[in-house]
Amino acid sequence: MRWVARILALTLSVPAAAQQAPVAQHLEVTLAEAIQRALLVQPAMVQAQGDQRTAGASRRSSLGAYLPTLSTSASAGRSNQWTFRDTIRIPPVYSYSGGLTATLELFDGFRRLATLGSTAANQDAAEAGVVNQRFQVTLATKQAFYNALATEELVRVAQSQVRRAQQQLQISVEKLRAGSATRSDSLRSTVDYGNARITLLQALANLATAQANLGRQVGVDQPVRAVPDSALPSLPDTAVLEASALEDTPQVRQSEAQASAARAQVWTARAQYWPTLSVSYSNNRQGTATPNFPLFNNYPETFAWRFGVSWTIFNGFSREQQQVTASVNRDVAEARAADTRRLVNAQLTQQIAAMTTAYAKIDIARANVAAATEDLRVQNERYRVGAATILDLLISQSALTTAEGDLVQARFDYLIARAQVEALLGRTL
Repeated sequence: MRWVARILALTLSVPAAAQQAPVAQHLEVTLAEAIQRALLVQPAMVQAQGDQRTAGASRRSSLGAYLPTLSTSASAGRSNQWTFRDTIRIPPVYSYSGGLTATLELFDGFRRLATLGSTAANQDAAEAGVVNQRFQVTLATKQAFYNALATEELVRVAQSQVRRAQQQLQISVEKLRAGSATRSDSLRSTVDYGNARITLLQALANLATAQANLGRQVGVDQPVRAVPDSALPSLPDTAVLEASALEDTPQVRQSEAQASAARAQVWTARAQYWPTLSVSYSNNRQGTATPNFPLFNNYPETFAWRFGVSWTIFNGFSREQQQVTASVNRDVAEARAADTRRLVNAQLTQQIAAMTTAYAKIDIARANVAAATEDLRVQNERYRVGAATILDLLISQSALTTAEGDLVQARFDYLIARAQVEALLGRTL
């Protein structure tokens, strides 16, 4: 019986850390807190907001092109050379000058109008990009959050597996001592117990990784524990989701706006074939007396009006090359917009199906857990009275562990599919 004693000694010498989750103090966040933190620190979100600001500045610049350009100048100088006026030697004096210039482009071949349309479309695309990126970051955060929750539940599943395997090992050893079981039963129980411990160690490693990934997602330099703060949401009305207008989705809106901007660039390139008309006005004053700031109105005034016409007749086919490039970019942008619409439609159908399937699997998995739990209870009683073999008991234990893991995975799949549908539609279900 010495090998029986060794088995018992091995069982009792199992470190407590391998049988329960670590109790290290981690930062805890709810799903809402995790999303709020991630939206503030994720580079993709910062980039999208920066693109929106840049597009807004370009829009203002295109509006400002209709306004005149104003510039002013002022100077003061003194030379060390004497001058002569009617044989009179005049010492060096200060001289002052001031000027104002205004220029207005009257006609530019509709270039400013096309640029205005392009910048407006780019601004719409940037705004849609911010919405799209917000939901993409939200999706990534939910994936990290739900993965941390799922791995923590799998740790508890592995802990239950270890406890059941340990109990079964003790029962098989006791039955062996009583002469009602074979040595093979104890050996199989030992192997099953060792495998359960290995599974638990791997689950703990997966949990540490998931919590570290969640910490990175929310901008924290340490592992973060996900705190479940809500019940499992119910299945939304799939008929309403399938009938949702694709034009309202962020990805489609962004691609359509980019196509509009590309079409406007074609007209910008065509503007080079037209002449440009401009008018300018300049006013200058200068003198040697102390000026009246800031208008220099004590000096004589010199002003000029200028009207100009510029028309490029030939520039070595450069205009034609730019026209072709703009047309190609327009065709590509329109093709991408159409493909984006089809892609969103296909992904929406796929994710709705995945969400519906995962939600149905949750009920099935719950029923499987209940059935496997009852089956294990029956097999335990049968094994105690000698009506079942250790193999029957190990199969029941494995079935229960699998069923519990499937339930965790079904919940995780449903939540992720739901989050992906929200990211596609650009709204919360």
